[in-house]
Amino acid sequence: MRFILTLVIVLLLGNSVFAQQDALQTGAEQTDLYIPLLAHKRIAVVANHSSTIGKTHLVDSLMSLKIKVKKIFCPEHGFRGEGDAGEIIKNQVDKRTGLTLISLYGSHKKPTPKDLKGIDMIIFDMQDVGVRFYTYISTMHYVMEACAEIGISVIILDRPNPNGFYIDGPMLDTAYRSFVGMHPVPLVHGMTIGEYAQMVNGENWLKNGVRCDLKVILCKNYDHKLIYQLPIRPSPNLPNQTAVLLYPSLGFFEGTCISVGRGTDFPFQIFGHPMLPKTGYSYIPVEKVGASKNPPYKDQVCNGFDLREYSQKYFHDNPNINLEWLIFAYKMFDDKKSFFNKFFVNLSGTPELKRQIEQGLDSETISRSWAKPLREFKQIRKKYLLYPDFE
Repeated sequence: MRFILTLVIVLLLGNSVFAQQDALQTGAEQTDLYIPLLAHKRIAVVANHSSTIGKTHLVDSLMSLKIKVKKIFCPEHGFRGEGDAGEIIKNQVDKRTGLTLISLYGSHKKPTPKDLKGIDMIIFDMQDVGVRFYTYISTMHYVMEACAEIGISVIILDRPNPNGFYIDGPMLDTAYRSFVGMHPVPLVHGMTIGEYAQMVNGENWLKNGVRCDLKVILCKNYDHKLIYQLPIRPSPNLPNQTAVLLYPSLGFFEGTCISVGRGTDFPFQIFGHPMLPKTGYSYIPVEKVGASKNPPYKDQVCNGFDLREYSQKYFHDNPNINLEWLIFAYKMFDDKKSFFNKFFVNLSGTPELKRQIEQGLDSETISRSWAKPLREFKQIRKKYLLYPDFE
């Protein structure tokens, strides 16, 4: 009887969105699909600390297989993932491999022909989180564009999107294009980085309509219904799954005076401000080496809210951006004129959301205003999907 009960439980779990990950393989893990393509080629890799095969870094793996890796390009946060958000990462030499590291952040976002001289092929492998203002997809855009302009092929080693089980948020108005939002997509786009790359190519979003010679190494046994548990933090201030899942909602606060917990052990899982009324929860931001060197309201008591109780199942049952926290903080903050900063429009991709909140619209009304553009985006997105969808 116990055996039968155990068998039933196993069969039920086999159909669960939370149990599919055991059989899942990232693009990087399927070396047999891309190593033959690299033979006798001079390779550059766009990578960071998340570019791993198990516990081995992709670059270390390639070099052990005698692939001719010539240089490394790295995004925001650097190659080993130790840079603070927005910190300028300088070109340097990687101590472990001796390879030249070229930063693709700050004023040097796009590889130059000089950077790419002597390179036959680029491998792009980083863990994205499926949110428009997460800058890895902007780095990918510039890499694709630079390669398309001089005829270098790009291989994307695809990885699951931990927020790939829904689509939500305001569409970006291209009049407000920036490095935290380059394309007319919603805030949560529901695509893997490989699918997104195909959309960038297919919708002619690269400069002058150039098209990148692109190949995507697909994930195995992935679909968009799965909430993927990240094996490694994608950046210093997204330390766990809860932060990754809260990020689409709490990321808006980066365009306001409100702290999202940088300088604590719980970034993007809490929010607060010294001038908010006392709520029963408070925290004090401090310097965190490798994550927040100078956090907002350093050494000050911030009154706020702890959102760590929100579980993975909550997000699966409520697949949407939560605007209630942003609207509530705005209402609670006395100095309305200083609540938003100029960065908010870049993050939201449109001035409309700021106007709606200032006008006192509720979250449901604001969300309904996104419905038509989201329907139109979903039709475009369908053309580029590589995996079964969540709908």
